[in-house]
Amino acid sequence: MTTAPDPYALPDVSDITVSVLGGTGEQGRGLAKRLAAAGQRIIIGSRSAERAEEIAAGMTGDVRGATNAQAAAEGEIVIVAVPWDGHGELLESLADELAGRIVVDCVNPLGFDKQGAFALDVPEGSAAQQAAGVLPESKVVAAFHHISAVLLLDDDVESIDTDVLVLGDDREATDMVRALAARIPGIRGVYGGRLRNAGQVEAFTANLISMNRRYKAHAGVRITDV
Repeated sequence: MTTAPDPYALPDVSDITVSVLGGTGEQGRGLAKRLAAAGQRIIIGSRSAERAEEIAAGMTGDVRGATNAQAAAEGEIVIVAVPWDGHGELLESLADELAGRIVVDCVNPLGFDKQGAFALDVPEGSAAQQAAGVLPESKVVAAFHHISAVLLLDDDVESIDTDVLVLGDDREATDMVRALAARIPGIRGVYGGRLRNAGQVEAFTANLISMNRRYKAHAGVRITDV
């Protein structure tokens, strides 16, 4: 009789090189900082290699800076933490470098007005689905949408109490991203479904921003009974 795979089992990703495109922005910088502190080998990507190298020099661990193209070509797992404006254009320009890679899209397509944050309509359904459309040779996974950059960058915060919803169509890739999330103290990676369900996960960030403004907090997400 075949034994069903353990849904809680995680692969060892400690030796994998992780690149962060847009790694000089707050979210990308925060993720790079936390993963490097956990012992992950990190490449910070930016439009400016000099800016990326400057940010990398201020971090603890095995971290270096590069252009986005260099980072895309050298990372085994590549986190996309760039602004929504220009997201598709950048990824399309890096399709060759990202071929064969696990691409983790954490971009939230949001707008802001006097009433606060709101989700933008994305023709493809989500930023992650847009990424999958322009990166047919990559394994695209959606994750890391709901972590406060303020907490990630705060040296006084030792553990970040939140779950990371991980969505994708390749189970091996989602398991690797779940394992990567778990490298950050306090965080657990939870499989959240197929990539087609990424839209509501990205959009929920607008709700979290509203909560944080109302309660002056840095709210995250916890999934119960899993």
